[in-house]
Amino acid sequence: MSKSSTLLLSIALCLALTACGKKAETPPASAPGAAAVEVVKIGSVAPLTGPQSHLGMDNSNGARMAIDELNAGGVTIGGKKIKFELLSEDDQADPKTATIVAQKLVDEGVKGVIGHLNSGTTIPASKIYADAGIAQISPSATAVAYTAQGFKTAFRVMTNDNQQGTVLADYVVNTLKSKRLAIIDDRTAYGQGLADQVEKTVKAKGVAIVAREFTTDHSTDFMAILTAIKAKNPDVLFYGGMDAQAGPMVKQMRDLGLKAVFLGGDGVQMAEFLKLAGSDGEGVYASSPGNPLDRMPGGKAFSEKFTAKYGKIQLYAPYAYDAAMALAEAMKRADSTDPAKYLPALAALNYTGVTGTIAFDEKGDIKGGAVTMYRVHNGEWVVAQ
Repeated sequence: MSKSSTLLLSIALCLALTACGKKAETPPASAPGAAAVEVVKIGSVAPLTGPQSHLGMDNSNGARMAIDELNAGGVTIGGKKIKFELLSEDDQADPKTATIVAQKLVDEGVKGVIGHLNSGTTIPASKIYADAGIAQISPSATAVAYTAQGFKTAFRVMTNDNQQGTVLADYVVNTLKSKRLAIIDDRTAYGQGLADQVEKTVKAKGVAIVAREFTTDHSTDFMAILTAIKAKNPDVLFYGGMDAQAGPMVKQMRDLGLKAVFLGGDGVQMAEFLKLAGSDGEGVYASSPGNPLDRMPGGKAFSEKFTAKYGKIQLYAPYAYDAAMALAEAMKRADSTDPAKYLPALAALNYTGVTGTIAFDEKGDIKGGAVTMYRVHNGEWVVAQ
C-alpha cells in the first residue's frame, strides 16, 4: 500500500472512532425518572376585532395571565408535568362565527374553554361544547338562557341578568324615583334579555313604560328613536346594550335636549364609554355584576399585575382570570385533564379567586353573585351603591 493510501486510511479510522466516541457520550433524551410533559390546550374566545375588541382583549389577556402564572408555578396532574397552552380565537361578537370557532377548538382538542364574551355568541357555541363534553366557563355572558339549557358543561363566574335586571329595576324605582321609563335595547341576547328583565320588574312596581324601542349592536345613529322617545317625556331612559352604542346615544340625547337620566347595565359601565360620551356622560348610571375591583379579595394585587403587563382593565379581565384558574383547579382536584373526569370537580368547586368565592349552583351559575351600581362623576365611574 502506498504512503498516501495508508495516510488516508488512518485519517478515516480516526474520524470513525471520534464519531463513535461522541455518539457514546451523548446523554439519553430523557433522564431516568424525569416527569413527562403533557401539553393541555385551553380555548379563549371573545371579539378581538371590531367595536368590542377592547373588551375581547381584556378577556383574552385575563385568561392569558392566569395561564402564564400556572405554567410559571408548575402544575402536575396525573403524574405528569402540565404545560397549558392558550388558543385565543376571535368570534367577532357574531353568533355564526362563534359556532365556527367553537367547532375549530373542539377539533383542535382543547380540554376546556374560557368564553365567549357575549351572551349572543356564548349560547350557540355552548351546544357545540356540550356535544363534545368540554367545559365552558364564561367570564361575562349574563343571559339567563345560557345556563337554562341544562348543559352540564356550561358555567359562568358572572352574575346573570335576572339578578342584575332586578337590581336595576329596584334602582329605577327606589333611588331614581322614576314614574315614566323609556327602554331601548340592541336586540342581542344580552341587551334584550336585560331590558326584558328591567321592564318586567318595574311594571310590577307600578312604573309606566312610555316607550320600548330597539336598535342594533352596530348602529351609531339613534336620532329617530330618541326623537320619538323625547315626545313621550320619560324621566329615565334605560339602554340594554354595549358601550360602543351607549356613548354616541348619550351625546345624541343631549343634542336633542332629552333630559332623562340615562341608565345602563355592565355593557355600558366601561372605561371606553367615558371616552365615547365625553362630558355628556356626566351623571350616567350603570350596573355591573360583582364587586368593585378594589373591594374584590384579590383585586388590588390583580390590578397591579395586569396593568403593568397589559394596561388598563376594561371590566371582565379578573373574571376571565378566575375562570381559567377555576378550570385548572378542577383539573388538579380531579387529578385529570380529561373533561369527563374533572367536570364533577368543577361543578362542586369552592375556590377563592380574585373576584370572590367561585362556586356554582346546579345550573352552573355563580352562587351569591353581587351587583354594584355606578355613576359617572367628574369623568370617572364611581360607586353609587
